[in-house]
Amino acid sequence: MARPIKIKINVTRILKEYIFAGKNGKYLNLVAWPNKNGPGQYGDTHFVSQDIPKEARDEGVQAPILGNLTLPEDEAPARQQPPQRRVIHQQPPRRSPPGTIEYPEAPIADGMEDDEIPF
Repeated sequence: MARPIKIKINVTRILKEYIFAGKNGKYLNLVAWPNKNGPGQYGDTHFVSQDIPKEARDEGVQAPILGNLTLPEDEAPARQQPPQRRVIHQQPPRRSPPGTIEYPEAPIADGMEDDEIPF
């Protein structure tokens, strides 16, 4: 069964100069953007802002955020888990048993160091 999408906006933030007259009344374009960090404190999944013309945006006019939108749970994007930090455990340096002598590894001299084989 279809469930409603709930939208709440603060009408006092509307930039009235971008309300336009249409055939059947006055209109306001809105746009909803998903919340970057998933649903908010009250379950809102998107924020709603006024959609203003590109020319106005190019002149530096910022679209006001008017409110939020809540999608039904079955349509809402899954809450994104913050990336988990990977902890890399470093092994302590190996220690030889007491009384042993460690010799540095000598390179193997097989005469192939200067060979120009392409593989």
